[in-house]
Amino acid sequence: MKTPKIAVIGLGYVGLPLAVAFAKKYPVIGFDINKNRVAQLQNNFDMTLEISDELLASVNYSSIDELNKVKKGLYCSTDLEHISNATIYIVTVPTPVDKHHKPDLTPLYKASETVSKVLKKGDIVIYESTVYPGATEDECVPILEKGSGLRFNMDFYAGYSPERINPGDKKHTVEKILKVTSGSTPEIAEQIDQLYKSIITAGTFKASSIKVAEAAKVIENSQRDINIAFVNELAKIFNLMDIDTHQVLEAAATKWNFIKFTPGLVGGHCIGVDPYYLADKAQQLGYNPQIILSGRRLNDSMGPFVAQEMVKKMITKDIPVKGSKVLVMGITFKEDCPDIRNSRVIDVINELKSFGLAVEVFDPWASAEEVKHEYEVDLLTDESQLATDYNAVMLTVAHKVFADFDFKAVTSKPFVLYDVKGMLAVDASDGRL
Repeated sequence: MKTPKIAVIGLGYVGLPLAVAFAKKYPVIGFDINKNRVAQLQNNFDMTLEISDELLASVNYSSIDELNKVKKGLYCSTDLEHISNATIYIVTVPTPVDKHHKPDLTPLYKASETVSKVLKKGDIVIYESTVYPGATEDECVPILEKGSGLRFNMDFYAGYSPERINPGDKKHTVEKILKVTSGSTPEIAEQIDQLYKSIITAGTFKASSIKVAEAAKVIENSQRDINIAFVNELAKIFNLMDIDTHQVLEAAATKWNFIKFTPGLVGGHCIGVDPYYLADKAQQLGYNPQIILSGRRLNDSMGPFVAQEMVKKMITKDIPVKGSKVLVMGITFKEDCPDIRNSRVIDVINELKSFGLAVEVFDPWASAEEVKHEYEVDLLTDESQLATDYNAVMLTVAHKVFADFDFKAVTSKPFVLYDVKGMLAVDASDGRL
């Protein structure tokens, strides 16, 4: 296979690390419709903090002409013309759900339409976005055919290689995570596998079909969701028994085959979303999934649950609930990363407000502008902004910077400290999940 020219469509948490990895070996055009995002990347800054300024600068070129003169590197653009000469298109756009938990493939459709405008004979389109089995060939390929006038598996080809990015994880980077690959013909599957194998040091696994690769991805996070739902249910039961769940899990984990998951809020762009894709497809086929949706319902109930538990602690301490001031610490969907997508901390905030509590939210990792846009919450990002008279503090995200936080400096007596993540010692808080 001749040296490919790669276009990565979508430069978010998945697309940018992938584009940078490929740019170390091939010429790559990173395409995104967000002009602000592209401008930041052209200035060697990644607001997601997945790629360092230094690494970005080492592969970045300031113009398409400069990139065309070399054999490897990255140029980020919003100009469709700049991706017209690519031979491989890799689509890495989000696949969210709507307010009814139905898959929203709009970004995938639009990305496919974009690619169809520049698709040529011999080109390969690879999808990385999480979908239900069949989506690539049943939903995306017809859009590519219609927009390009080309015939699938005769004029152009497709593949699917599910993303396995873990936001905020600097150890398990894209090159160090084994990659599942697939293609629309045996020959194309081999080409795609070799392409990824050339940059993935952890190796690849070539699935037997695109549908198998799609299914493998969607069950990865569904499995985790179900396992977390189990320990969340245990936490609810053990709370009624006045037993510390984390101590139970620590004891149980001494058995060699016990799988240790911890209770908490389940959000983000993967675990809290992907099971709905599989469940929706199953329902279309006439099967009503029991375990998958039960796990989702249980995990989605945890925000209101922990808020109610903290209110109970306040009542026990004779702290008036209505009008009291609460500090919620953390709004990102996981620790030590700025990603706020599908954060279930918002469920905690809304439940606390329903009791008449005055809620303030503090997170030094998140963007105040993004939080305001996404959740209509005024975020505090610096300790100097915090008050000194909170009646309760809820630790919702286990950012490392919170480990040594001086809770007494921001609270009045009496106060309640509730530790959702079990970050603190068991006797350091008034309650934990």
